[in-house]
Amino acid sequence: MTGHAFTTEGTAHCPFMPVFGPPARMIVRGEGTEVWDSEGRRLLDFLSGIAVVSLGHANERVADAIAEQARTLVHVSNFFANPVATEAAQRIDALLAEATGSHGQIFFTNSGAEANECAIKLARRHGGRGRHTVVSALGSFHGRTLATLAATGQPSKHEPFQPMPEGFRQVEWGDLDAMATAVDGSVAAVLIESIQGEGGVQPAPEGYLRGIRELCDATGALMIVDEVQTGFARTGRWFGFEHASISPDVVTMAKGMGNGMPVGACWAPTPIAASFSPGDHGSTFSGTALATAAVNAVIDEMLRLDAPAMAIAAGDEIRSRLAGTPGITGVRGAGLLLGVGLADGIVAGDVAADCLENGLIVNAVNASTIRLAPPLTVTVDEIEEATGILAAAIANQVPGGAGHE
Repeated sequence: MTGHAFTTEGTAHCPFMPVFGPPARMIVRGEGTEVWDSEGRRLLDFLSGIAVVSLGHANERVADAIAEQARTLVHVSNFFANPVATEAAQRIDALLAEATGSHGQIFFTNSGAEANECAIKLARRHGGRGRHTVVSALGSFHGRTLATLAATGQPSKHEPFQPMPEGFRQVEWGDLDAMATAVDGSVAAVLIESIQGEGGVQPAPEGYLRGIRELCDATGALMIVDEVQTGFARTGRWFGFEHASISPDVVTMAKGMGNGMPVGACWAPTPIAASFSPGDHGSTFSGTALATAAVNAVIDEMLRLDAPAMAIAAGDEIRSRLAGTPGITGVRGAGLLLGVGLADGIVAGDVAADCLENGLIVNAVNASTIRLAPPLTVTVDEIEEATGILAAAIANQVPGGAGHE
């Protein structure tokens, strides 16, 4: 069998296309940082569905908002407005106006890839014919649609789908000189992450984002910041670019903004958003009342809890507990998007598998890095338990390490 390990009851046929590989567990229930599999086993989720359930699994306030909205109005076409999406757009714009100094406009999507698709189309529309190229960084990840895959700086992911769409080029991450060489008169935009998540949890080097901002100002290219993984308090600020004190031209987001509800958005200041005309872009499910009810509830709860401060405090706690652990070369990232670097000879995939066997979900984001992205609501006791499991899993691969008893 080439698909998922779990099949429809009573048959050997797997109903899913084999794009994810066999799943490690069947997860049936979640609460906060904890999930339970189909065998009743409890696991600590220190991945949050890949930085998605930032307020924890089955968050009561988000669940109540979704349930209430489902009984009121789920969807109308975009021939009409609905008050829930309107409120969500206004609130996201308010957050970004505070971060950038500019009010703007929103296009709601169903995912981060679609948010980046919107941004790419907006940049091409803004640049006009002959100015359509998008420059991004090697190691980046921007989605799996053809355009966002072409923007993704991972050539191995391009190969099965060649020829890729034209108008995309990548340069070395962190190299401002290479970026300056690449941004010529054909470039509509630079698409960049504030922290490369799938690239190994690599924070932008000091001055890098500011340098790109200055380069875009000098050339007239748009600066698009992909905040799909880093947005909504994950890094200790509402948006990751705030750490660099810069103002992007376009911001994309998804993941944590719906706490598990499939929803994303593309934001741009009003003069740039005005490059679009009716019919230039769209989506049947853009701004459904159901999805945006979750967004409003997430913003309410994050404001109530001061979620950015929670991310900083919990991230500091994790760093403190992992400091000096044999086999760990360092912990990089910001807030609760952390990459645990492993010493030579320690395989991240094996560490992640060991952690799972002992009740902890983490992710081997590359061969030498474990990604930690627990809910922002994670407790000190949960951090203590999780870091203990992780340290023991690493010890199992350190020569002479004690490992699990």
